[in-house]
Amino acid sequence: MKTVTIRLTAPLQSYGDEADFDRRTSYDYPSKSAIVGLIAAALGYRRTDSRIQTLNQLDYAVRIDQPAEPLTDFQIVEWKRGKRKLTYRDYLQDAVFLAAVGSEDDALIDRIDWALHHPRFQLSLGRRANVPAGPIMTEIALGSNPAQVLQSLSWHASRFYMKKTKSPTFVAELIADAALLPNHRSSMVKDNVITFDQRERQYGFRAVAFDRVPLENPYHPDRTAETDHDMMTFLWKEDQR
Repeated sequence: MKTVTIRLTAPLQSYGDEADFDRRTSYDYPSKSAIVGLIAAALGYRRTDSRIQTLNQLDYAVRIDQPAEPLTDFQIVEWKRGKRKLTYRDYLQDAVFLAAVGSEDDALIDRIDWALHHPRFQLSLGRRANVPAGPIMTEIALGSNPAQVLQSLSWHASRFYMKKTKSPTFVAELIADAALLPNHRSSMVKDNVITFDQRERQYGFRAVAFDRVPLENPYHPDRTAETDHDMMTFLWKEDQR
């Protein structure tokens, strides 16, 4: 199996949970449907393209490396002449997520990785206005599924957040396809794409499981110089953003 990890960060992100005219909430992490949409946009698939369905077959996991500060915005909508209504939308502020998709089709993962750096359509993190904070950073891993990759990677939060965290270890929440974490607590979520058609968006249910991953804090004084050196590549990339 080949897996590509995708670091997702932006001032605002939003990943649709329950939605009606009055209120649009957000998951506190990127849903699989959102990542399928991100990949589909990068590949140049339009909303009604049948190839989007095949992207549901990708194995998926996501790790919350920097939890969001919630934000609720309001808009006054004139839905009929002279009829106005107050509506609310939820956003995630200053979050950093590490998403991972995997497949036995190595060529597909390579194509996804290339497309994320050369997108056909504009990329957004949830809503169209939520653009990524700079080029999306990806890494390829061989021989491991997305959950295994995220259980082994170092902490990818922002430097500011790492310095602010006083403990030597940060425990990140990991959410994955239930089949990738067979011995963990699971539940059902409604984020399996049926269609992105704006006239009739539809999503189905899928099973997800949860894990917690301890990550070393490179800025804690207990860390050794040798371990700090292992983080230099990531920190250098962070400086280039």
